[in-house]
Amino acid sequence: MKLTNVLPLAALTTAFVIPDEQVMNQVAIESHKTASSILDKIPSKDQVHNCLEDIFSSGLKATQNAFDQAVDHSSEAAEKIAGKLDAAATHTKSWLESGPSTFDGHHGHHGHHGPHGKPNLTVYQLISESKYTTKLAKLIDEYPELVKALNGTAANYTVFAPIDSAFEKIPEDAPKPSKEDLQKVLEYHVSDEFYPAGRVLVTHTIPTLLEGEDIGFERQRLSTNIGLRGLTVNFYSRIIAIDIVRPPPPFTSSLENTANTSQFGTNGVIHGVDSILIPPPKVVDIISLLPGEFSTLELGLAKTDLIPALNDTSNHVGGTLFAPSNFAFLKLGPRINAFLFSSYGQKYLKALLKYHVVANQTLYSDAFYKADTVEGAGIPKGYFHVDLPTLLEDKSLSIDIGRYGRLISIKINGFADVTIEDGIAADGVIQVISNVLIPPKSVGGVMQQWQGEELSEEEFKARFEPFVGQDEL
Repeated sequence: MKLTNVLPLAALTTAFVIPDEQVMNQVAIESHKTASSILDKIPSKDQVHNCLEDIFSSGLKATQNAFDQAVDHSSEAAEKIAGKLDAAATHTKSWLESGPSTFDGHHGHHGHHGPHGKPNLTVYQLISESKYTTKLAKLIDEYPELVKALNGTAANYTVFAPIDSAFEKIPEDAPKPSKEDLQKVLEYHVSDEFYPAGRVLVTHTIPTLLEGEDIGFERQRLSTNIGLRGLTVNFYSRIIAIDIVRPPPPFTSSLENTANTSQFGTNGVIHGVDSILIPPPKVVDIISLLPGEFSTLELGLAKTDLIPALNDTSNHVGGTLFAPSNFAFLKLGPRINAFLFSSYGQKYLKALLKYHVVANQTLYSDAFYKADTVEGAGIPKGYFHVDLPTLLEDKSLSIDIGRYGRLISIKINGFADVTIEDGIAADGVIQVISNVLIPPKSVGGVMQQWQGEELSEEEFKARFEPFVGQDEL
């Protein structure tokens, strides 16, 4: 098995984890009972500020490589802050599970060009001179075009740079990937757009240099996530150092002054990460890797023979799967579920699942790729509406997106919420929903959306009756 196949499986099975809602409901009850004890363990804003200020004022040698400084001191910050945060985290179930490491202490030198002169190192030079990225530098050196790009000024690049310990996570018996596959992996760590820490924090997805063959050669994207375990990329790779810059001038005791005097590299910015970013597998493969969340959906796709059709990227370019969790199916009740998974109900199940699949349009929370356009477009801040045609004939999903900075709300048919955004896939994106989607019905000539009210088996059948004869995608 190729390395590019091994690592996504390992990462996804530990990373893209959604909380069981029954567990979370119980957590909410327990948290309410013990709120004071939990909150006492979370550091205050002033505590965090003072902790970071102590670390900055402890003194960094100006002659040391900036990347090394950021990694060294982000670890120190993490150790001081993580204790209280981890204690609080034990009272909840994190849906961002990943490999063992500490909470991200937001060290790193961020801010705009200060008064101490222009930066004098490219992002490639910063990587090649750091003692923490020797393995990454060695790989990049095998690709002259990439070296040229990261040394050039054609763009302000953003590099998510795996530190050397990230490579230790590769299984010992994993075969060496081809040079072509390695190039794709490296391209997936680089964006030709400028994403300093401030922009990363308000961005959900980031385009990379890797062109996705199964999404019409659009830029394959990374997702960024913030949880109890810090800022992560694609749910599993933790950002452990931000806004890596050239060696800074001597520090003062003020965090604000320190930020104002730091500078980016001559052609971009680097963020250190603790895991290699692997180009993602296909949508169906991701669903199969997460039976704890999607076993009902996977069973439904298998029983209705939709898996081969969804996996065949010759009949669609990209797409969006609104994926109901196991709990979402439970909400339908035992009678409807028993009917759907019976031999007689199978055609209704197929119609139901087709209503959750959008072909040729890949809707991320902050970007939109359409097969009939030359290049994708961003989703503007504020309010955005789009109707997405599904595989169910003549039926579209009404999507409303409210976006302000990192705060994003995605609502479907005016009722169902996307609970986990942007499960990046090779052939599209997964948006996780906590309610199964039901088509509207006509009442007095007006289409009426289902708003989550209890459905009888007869009502459910009536809504899908016009579609049960459809056998083709």
